[in-house]
Amino acid sequence: MNGIFLCGLTGLSVRPALFEDLTEINRIYDTARRFMREHGNKSQWSGGYPSDQVIKDDIDNKNGFIVSCGEIPCGAFAMFSGIDPTYVNIYDGDWLNNEPYCTIHRIAGDGTEKGVLKTAVCFASLFSDNVRIDTHADNYPMQNALSRLGFSRCGTIFLADGSPRIAYHIKLGTDNILRYNSQSFNNLINEK
Repeated sequence: MNGIFLCGLTGLSVRPALFEDLTEINRIYDTARRFMREHGNKSQWSGGYPSDQVIKDDIDNKNGFIVSCGEIPCGAFAMFSGIDPTYVNIYDGDWLNNEPYCTIHRIAGDGTEKGVLKTAVCFASLFSDNVRIDTHADNYPMQNALSRLGFSRCGTIFLADGSPRIAYHIKLGTDNILRYNSQSFNNLINEK
């Protein structure tokens, strides 16, 4: 998918990440890591995660995205459609449904703009009415943001390395403001 999409709800835009965005994406992730440490989340995204290779793979596979205010990047995320292997088994709960879904991973903002998560969810809703995401048990700011957006806490999933994460899911019906506003995304630039 190519092009720039403007979210009518936040005024922020989403575009596919490019290899030349690597420095900006790392800046955003570094800022997010500092924010997590300052707010009691000492272990999520440790050891240099997400690495340059993970980011490059997201870009190469067309799963990496940049959130911008005007031309200035303020957020980054990866989005996947289809079955996420780490979401196949959920413990201490269940998903809202077994319908097709999009998954948002590695979402971060640099703190300069509000609405990065909301913009990513609106964008994901263009591809599926079901959006899933997970976060670390110590990431209270993300847990609160997901709750404010209407996500349901569904249970626990385990990453490939065995680390537990809290699993969230939202079903975006026609009455949901995020789904409604995803219809107001404007395709500003088509594929060249």
